[in-house]
Amino acid sequence: MAAAQTGKRYVVPGGVAEFIVTKGGAGELRCGDAAMQMRGAEDASVKVDTTGMDAVQLGKRYKDEETGIEVLVVKPGPCALNVDGRAMELLQPKVLPSAD
Repeated sequence: MAAAQTGKRYVVPGGVAEFIVTKGGAGELRCGDAAMQMRGAEDASVKVDTTGMDAVQLGKRYKDEETGIEVLVVKPGPCALNVDGRAMELLQPKVLPSAD
């Protein structure tokens, strides 16, 4: 199991979605049952069947409460995003006071 490293980009093996880790931690990023791969170090022989998976949306942030890992979607696509089998939750944007 490889820890998610802050600032690194991860891709879905054989897929489209891509993420950047904004807060790292001791957990493995996964798409369904397959481990995500660091961009630039992809193993072309590994493919994930993303059929039927919901798409992650560009600019959305996801967090795993147990490990504290947070990711930002930089390339949208189908992915059942999880850390060590636990689904990551979509973070809601912070509501800021108006500047009126």
